[in-house]
Amino acid sequence: MPIQQSDVLYTAVATAENGRDGRVATDDGKLDVVVNPPKEMGGSGAGTNPEQLFAAGYSACFQGALGVVARQENADVSGSTVTAEVGIGKNDEGFGIIVRISAVIPNVDAATARELVEKAHQVCPYSKATRGGITVELAV
Repeated sequence: MPIQQSDVLYTAVATAENGRDGRVATDDGKLDVVVNPPKEMGGSGAGTNPEQLFAAGYSACFQGALGVVARQENADVSGSTVTAEVGIGKNDEGFGIIVRISAVIPNVDAATARELVEKAHQVCPYSKATRGGITVELAV
């Protein structure tokens, strides 16, 4: 269920100039980066790109969701890492993205790790926002 405007606790504001070959900055100045298409897409690859920014945000958000689930399940996820791989490619509608979320959770067995990752995928705001719109593969 979508949240209502009155429920919003924080709003991030970022402005892009010149799309994939320019600059992106937040209104508070904490993020100000040059963006360029990667070499694989015909660009210079000199700056970051939207897929890297999305991967960074998704992995951080998913790690947070993993922590929430771990506390509920009384599981130890200390020392864990979450990696998001974001791929972009052509599809029937032009371009689309695909995501692979990999988690390493050293203090639990494989079955527990898989269960925690699946539960985190259900509560992660990025996962919820992308559900049905992109393919997200989970791995532990």
